[in-house]
Amino acid sequence: MMSTPDLRSTLFTHLLVAMFGMGSWVAVNSLWVELPVVTKILPEGWNLPAYLTVLIALSNVGPLSVTLAHKFFPGLLNDRCVIYAIQVLGVISSIALALSWDRTVQIGEEQHSVAFLTLAFVLAFVCCTSNVTLLPFMFSLPPKYLRTFFVGQGLSAFFPCMAALAQGVGQLECRNSSNANGSHSLQPHYLEENFTASTFFWFLGGLMFVSMLSFIGLDRKGNSKQREPSSAKESCHLTTESEQALKPPAPFCTKRNIYLLILLAVSNALTNGVLPSIQTYSCLPYGSTTFHLAVVLGNLANPLACFIAMFALWRSSAGLGALALLGLLFGVYILTLAAFSPCPPLLGTSMGIALVVIAWMLFTGLFSYLKVVIGSILHEAGHLALVWCGATIQLGSLIGALVMFPLVSIYQLFTFAQACVDTCGQ
Repeated sequence: MMSTPDLRSTLFTHLLVAMFGMGSWVAVNSLWVELPVVTKILPEGWNLPAYLTVLIALSNVGPLSVTLAHKFFPGLLNDRCVIYAIQVLGVISSIALALSWDRTVQIGEEQHSVAFLTLAFVLAFVCCTSNVTLLPFMFSLPPKYLRTFFVGQGLSAFFPCMAALAQGVGQLECRNSSNANGSHSLQPHYLEENFTASTFFWFLGGLMFVSMLSFIGLDRKGNSKQREPSSAKESCHLTTESEQALKPPAPFCTKRNIYLLILLAVSNALTNGVLPSIQTYSCLPYGSTTFHLAVVLGNLANPLACFIAMFALWRSSAGLGALALLGLLFGVYILTLAAFSPCPPLLGTSMGIALVVIAWMLFTGLFSYLKVVIGSILHEAGHLALVWCGATIQLGSLIGALVMFPLVSIYQLFTFAQACVDTCGQ
């Protein structure tokens, strides 16, 4: 049994780790959920998602550079210094975004939102690089904290989503409108948000600042632990890198680890690239309420699955493959709904609404659990394994985004459901 001070210290460390992990993708997730607001003001309009996709792809120069440095120049980079640098950069960029996101510059004959696009690239650079810096830092902590880190990563999508809901993003009313020929029709009227995009980006800056403070707390806790004399008792505090160096890690280049990395790449390609790009197509035909439910409950399923993994870790390779297959089946159902948009199956029925929401919850939850388990297993293979874990997450996300970008934005294989227009004879 842990004493009360040890229990409090452990719970506080879990909180720090969760808030530290939250900062990994909170900026990019915030940019995506705020798009319906900024597209109404910025000159690029709904071309902004295409610009954002390209900027995120280009920002992979960060994780690529870090991964190559670890591979060819071991020991050159200090993980802590890199984390401090990208977190300070993230806080400054978030503040700058709140102050200048709507400023435009004349380029040729057109106005362009140079400030927003430049700061979006910087924030994407911070998030992408975090995958290959934050995860290796977690090697200095016991494995149980790695699962809490993934809970925090789930919160990086949940917090911006809840802020956007409080803001009232995308709310509309169908109002009667008179046409030139005297006929009447329903037209969408978007309601004004409860607070501005600047306020939302200040909130983002606050989340990034909390993540930075959490890392400072973890770093100081680790340093103080290194200065403590060794004790015969089992400690519930941080395990330092020097202590872990005494225990040689398991070999990294094994068939099982390669199999796990492949599963990790596929799961991140689906959850961070493929399915998010068609979420509106799969949900909006059933109504804006269905879309918001799928987004909120799907993002809630992420940290919930990570929390379950803290107590029940399924390590079987066959079992993980089965979970991936089951999650893939839900993903195929979601893709099918998007392909049939704006007239998907069971449109206008409670069953159709329930199925699409449940599919998003289970799809997100299963793959979130899978990622936590794989990360925990790779933790045992050493620091380099966690570097490759982060690189694989980023690579899978990039491949998924690059595959879907031309299908959605160039070839336009999916069709939007027009608000307030009955195109399916319901």
